[in-house]
Amino acid sequence: MNGIERIETLAAFGAVWAVLATGHALADHVLGQTDHQAANKAAPTPEEVAAGADPRRGWRACLAHVAQYHLVMAALLVLVRLFIPLPLSPVGTAAGFAWSMTTHAWLDRRWPVRRLLRRVGSAAFAELRAAGMNGMYLADQALHKGALLVAAILVTRL
Repeated sequence: MNGIERIETLAAFGAVWAVLATGHALADHVLGQTDHQAANKAAPTPEEVAAGADPRRGWRACLAHVAQYHLVMAALLVLVRLFIPLPLSPVGTAAGFAWSMTTHAWLDRRWPVRRLLRRVGSAAFAELRAAGMNGMYLADQALHKGALLVAAILVTRL
């Protein structure tokens, strides 16, 4: 890769990362999730499963949110490409979106985030709900941003 190609790749990565980060905030908090999806995407709780609830309950709401979220993300990427000629391939874009959809659905079930926090010694942080802070929400958002970083690499480099 020569100097110009390297600069083009870095610029494309930065632009894609900015679109995905902005899209995430808009899609997760404004345009890409209904109240019903937010309330039901992680159902059932471990206690409900122990009491006999179907562990698959909640997947419909979760997948509906993931679809709506990624429509917002795709629309923003298309909008940006109307004004900024990003050199993106269909394969890379599909791979990045597939990664994002998979990780977003998995993380939004909440139990993976809670399990990770427990394994890294932060079980109390998972339960934090004081002074305007919510540990699960903050961990969820950090993990989504990490997944979007990988998605931006895939979109840019494949």
